[in-house]
Amino acid sequence: MTLPPDALAASTTPSRPSPLARLDRIPIATASHRRWMWVLGFLFAFDLIDLNTFAYAAPAVREQWDLSIDQIGHINSIGFAGMFLGAIIGGRVSDRIGRRTVLLGSVVFYSVFSLATAAAQDATQMMVLRFLTGLGLQAMTGVLLVYLSEMFPKALRGRYQALTLGIGFVGVPVVALTARVVVPLGGDHWRWVFVIGGLGILGLGFARRMLPESIRWQVVNGHPETAARTLDHLEQEARSAGATLAEPVEPVLAAPAPAIELFRPRNLRRLISTMLVCVCLILCFYGFNSWVPTLLVDNGYSTSQTLTYTAILSLAAAPGAFLAVPLIDRFDRRWLLAGIEVLAAVLLLIFGFVSDPAALVVSGFLATMMLQCGVAVIYTYLPETFPTPLRGLGSGIANGTGRLSGVIGLTVVGWVYQGLGFTAVFTYLAATALLMGLVLVVLGERTTNVSLDDVGAGGTADPAR
Repeated sequence: MTLPPDALAASTTPSRPSPLARLDRIPIATASHRRWMWVLGFLFAFDLIDLNTFAYAAPAVREQWDLSIDQIGHINSIGFAGMFLGAIIGGRVSDRIGRRTVLLGSVVFYSVFSLATAAAQDATQMMVLRFLTGLGLQAMTGVLLVYLSEMFPKALRGRYQALTLGIGFVGVPVVALTARVVVPLGGDHWRWVFVIGGLGILGLGFARRMLPESIRWQVVNGHPETAARTLDHLEQEARSAGATLAEPVEPVLAAPAPAIELFRPRNLRRLISTMLVCVCLILCFYGFNSWVPTLLVDNGYSTSQTLTYTAILSLAAAPGAFLAVPLIDRFDRRWLLAGIEVLAAVLLLIFGFVSDPAALVVSGFLATMMLQCGVAVIYTYLPETFPTPLRGLGSGIANGTGRLSGVIGLTVVGWVYQGLGFTAVFTYLAATALLMGLVLVVLGERTTNVSLDDVGAGGTADPAR
């Protein structure tokens, strides 16, 4: 669907191009863009922190409350179920009322419930609070990715997604090192891990002050004047930095659309491909990161050796995202992801078959880097492929489906290990990595350096080839 002539006239005049055309012609990241990156990176860090909080606290929680392995598994699973609903609800609500509103509201939501988790008194309370924390957290993360894609010019979207994710990935070693210090102190010290998860609310003041509403959302929803004021400021910053603005090229603008449009043939293909990619991502990424400590200990490594090795692997998170920065806007994202996942698959196989500790650490570190680099590509591609009126819902369903697969995916590794052994686990993970890249090559479409509005309208984007 495209906007009718009267709606187009509201955002464009003969002497003044539309906000969307003006945004895509900005050739540099302005001071505002860089501020947005740091604020969003800070908020994204809490997605990574929260995904790890219970894993680090679980042994102490289990001992203090005398919980079974099954109960621990249920608490883990309910968090992913909350993320599934949060991704879909947050995405759709952001399509209706705005990206900024949902982003800020979900920060308050997940922070309150993460802090409340620190006061949980039994497994039932913990499950309810983990569900609600996951709901708010994934609503925030999904909309954050959409916001990033909509607020940066087409030639810069990828690298600033990667930079933002790199900043966020710093949260992984932060929570790992913090938990290593406080959890062994015993008693109720594990509760401080969840307090860390609630500190995202500290970024709320900066986010409210620095983040305007999405330019693309405003144009599609009838607020072109407000979007134009944001563009005036961005263009002034770009010119002050010495940039020359090219002649604007008007994109094809999408009109507000009902949710059913997401299930029409072209959008359905996009939905299926991104859902499959997100499922493979969760199966591979969390299958590796969640199970490596347990599998190493079970295969003869000491607990201290394993903690040292996994701490080293956690340091690969941010460098992996930063590795994508010089590549992500230069190459077709589909083929770039395929190449990254081939390398990741090879490294996962090496990790599963070697016995030398040094080779194990090196291959694991490099595999983690490649997987994180792939996350940067996927998180950039995911919101790009949907039209603006359905971007929040489409990427929310895809992302949420991936998170939901984590409920089963975390147990699949256990089944493979018990039935076939250590090396079979990493053969399985390598296969999911290869499938991740293959799906996007076969079913995806080109989004690199293409206007988001042209991708959504099916203009210059080319399906699959």
